[in-house]
Amino acid sequence: MKVVVQIPCLNEEETLPLVLSTIPRQIDGVDEIIVLVIDDGSHDRTVEVARAHGVKDFVHHTERMGLARSFRDGVERALELGADIIVNTDGDNQYPQDRIGDLCQPVIRGEADIVVADRQTHKIEHFSPFKKKLQAFGSKVVNAAAGTDVPDAASGFRAYSREAAIRLNTITKFSYCMETIIQAGNKQLAVKSVPVDVNPKTRESRLFKSNWEHVTKSGFAITRAYMMYKPYVFFMTLSGVLFGLGLIPFVRYLVILIDGMHGSHLQSLILGVTLLIAAALSLVLGVVADLIRTNRILIEESLEQIKRSRFRDPSLELMAHAAKAASATDWRVDAPEVSRSRQA
Repeated sequence: MKVVVQIPCLNEEETLPLVLSTIPRQIDGVDEIIVLVIDDGSHDRTVEVARAHGVKDFVHHTERMGLARSFRDGVERALELGADIIVNTDGDNQYPQDRIGDLCQPVIRGEADIVVADRQTHKIEHFSPFKKKLQAFGSKVVNAAAGTDVPDAASGFRAYSREAAIRLNTITKFSYCMETIIQAGNKQLAVKSVPVDVNPKTRESRLFKSNWEHVTKSGFAITRAYMMYKPYVFFMTLSGVLFGLGLIPFVRYLVILIDGMHGSHLQSLILGVTLLIAAALSLVLGVVADLIRTNRILIEESLEQIKRSRFRDPSLELMAHAAKAASATDWRVDAPEVSRSRQA
């Protein structure tokens, strides 16, 4: 069993030593632990510091490409290294690395494909009351879209099984956290949580400049991921709402007509027709989007096969070679006997 701990970094020379020094050297049920640093275009001594602390595996970006791309590139490299479990943490020492073993255990026992650390945001002192409410609301939205029960969907401290890493595809450029949970829920991957206590704050977030930017980008990422897997729900709901609103002007017009009120009420008919046309267009878009979803599922299945071929599990290859060699040996032993029996 091999665990790869990947650390996306952007100018983390000051905090990276704290992270590297607290990563466990041994985990029950694990034979090898590899540390992988993803350098997202750092301009300081992040890489030199990592090498000085014994890190040998890196992914380098010449320019800043963002957290989601860093995560995706790190996962691909971890699979190339033969990872059975991929643990993602941060270079700012936000997460308690000594809990990495606890994240891995549900995967090792076969109880989960993804384990997300619950930071218990209501207990984090440097989070404002408003931010705590936003985090809780965001997790509820993600769970509703994914059909999961993850208390802290925005947590980046998590463990992925090899199977989950192969089946998930990161598309957004902002953050992979919520997108991968929605994908996991819709792909029937088992997701669990482990409560942890975060470390003291070392710096401000570089992922977003304000809470509103975080809300906007997260909302867009959630909506996009949800529409990828359940577009018919989105468009059918939108069509129903527009259809209901479109009927109101017609009902109003009929009431006015029955009461015999004078005057032109053409604007009600125009508004009603416009809303009904919009409802019909939404219905058509829902059908088209669902067809695209079906096509995307077929493409993702093909991509999974490509990944399995590209990132072959070395242990499985050895077992296959051993089985093939044993089969060939048995045939060489039995062949003369078969020949003699046929001659007789």
